[in-house]
Amino acid sequence: MKTFFSALAMASVSYTSIAQTTDTTTASAPTQAATQAVPNSGLTVSGYVEAYYSHDFSLAKTTQERPSFLYNHRRNREVNVNLAFIKAAYVNDRVRGNLALQVGTYPQYNYAAEQALIKNLFEANAGVKLSKNRDLWLDAGIFASHIGFESAISKDCWTLTRSILAENSPYYLSGAKMTYNTANGKWTLLGSVVNGWQRIKRLDGYSGPSLSTQVQYRPSPELTLNWSSFLGSDRPDSLRQTRFFNNFYAIINPQGRFGVILGFDIGSDQKPVVRTGSDARVEGGGSYVWYSPVVIARYKTSDKSYVNGRVEYYDDKAGTLIGTPGFQTMGYSLGYDYAMLPNALFRLEGKMYDSKTPLTTFENRRVNTSLTTSIAISF
Repeated sequence: MKTFFSALAMASVSYTSIAQTTDTTTASAPTQAATQAVPNSGLTVSGYVEAYYSHDFSLAKTTQERPSFLYNHRRNREVNVNLAFIKAAYVNDRVRGNLALQVGTYPQYNYAAEQALIKNLFEANAGVKLSKNRDLWLDAGIFASHIGFESAISKDCWTLTRSILAENSPYYLSGAKMTYNTANGKWTLLGSVVNGWQRIKRLDGYSGPSLSTQVQYRPSPELTLNWSSFLGSDRPDSLRQTRFFNNFYAIINPQGRFGVILGFDIGSDQKPVVRTGSDARVEGGGSYVWYSPVVIARYKTSDKSYVNGRVEYYDDKAGTLIGTPGFQTMGYSLGYDYAMLPNALFRLEGKMYDSKTPLTTFENRRVNTSLTTSIAISF
């Protein structure tokens, strides 16, 4: 592992051109970044580092972790690294592949259930173009999730921190997917067979697999409409809890001076079948439902700076994803971004949660306020 990191780091220093990294197995991400290939090889080496400091005013000075439903920027009152990775990507007319290795507090918390040797894999996949004349690809491995408009790469998101709906839906998926982009660039259609709800290692007791889809329509550069879905389970087969999840969003005027993102998640888990004896069982009736609307707006104040704001609501009364029964929380944030250099971004964000239930197990408080700042560089 150390040898591989060293080799990639040496290769990246050899090329002075700046390359921003995204999942190259999809052309449908809200923010697409250009990369420059190594001459005559189709190989690109790139990297990303985001350092941050979060000050949670609602927690005791000695409390080191922010609320458990957060996976990004979670450490409290300490300078740390949220995400750092180095990536090698290869692509030609008919094949492509990606390998990215990661460290930071984001993988520490979000990959906690994965096997030890897998936790440092941000991306590892291979793809083949199935048609000479059409943009139709088959990819397999570990890749960034197509669900949602926010990723773990903060610089590619409109706000410094993530929405609650992003933190509690898949950031990554593992399996195989087929992606088709129309010739006019307006439609992206994706279907995938995956190991589960944000799982590389399939859940013990679950026979799977799960299915996920994406339909994205871009009628103009000023508008993107997206629907993504998941059908499967994140519970053992014995509980018979099928999960059906939908993610909808619209991105309006993303390159203009003023832009808006409208998002909405809604999901359900069937209530479990509970066995009470060798022959007797109690059937689960109905479903547990959670949902979350969010609005994000940003305004370009200069060629190098933006201000942004977010209003969100997350309702998970059964605690299906959050783990806290009765969870109903409003969230508000206001942020400022400044591009110090073409590949260096400074960000500052204040955020408040107002909940009907306590937001942490450490402090019995229903209001949480925090200030987060970060510096992110890409190369």
